[in-house]
Amino acid sequence: MTRRWVPWRRRTKGVGDAWDLVPSIPAGGADPISGIIALVFLVIFAPVILLALVLTIVAAVEFAVILLLIPVVALGRVFFGRHWIVEVRRGFEPYYEMHAGDWQQSRDRIRRITESISRGDLPPRTLGEGAEPADPSVVE
Repeated sequence: MTRRWVPWRRRTKGVGDAWDLVPSIPAGGADPISGIIALVFLVIFAPVILLALVLTIVAAVEFAVILLLIPVVALGRVFFGRHWIVEVRRGFEPYYEMHAGDWQQSRDRIRRITESISRGDLPPRTLGEGAEPADPSVVE
């Protein structure tokens, strides 16, 4: 249960899982057979290692851009009266979102939704598979 600080949803997720695909190369002796086995492992798993490296770099760049933009976006929201978006996630998957008004209104909305979820009343899914259309009675 959070406010979304930037106007877009996160795209990269599970980057740490990519490194789980990279196998550990067996440590062998100093003989030529061990060197050949290590070279074969390197050739076979080089694409997986490169993919994990590229995903890590993309996630790091996205994180750096978000860190640079958060102060600008937050100040813009404060000075220009942009509405905050309240977002509910299940793990990393966006589940529900709604425009909540200014900072105070979004804090109250977060509190109400959190209390509702703690009672077992989930909000209707508005994002992802199985999403229901947004309620037109809610002013955005």
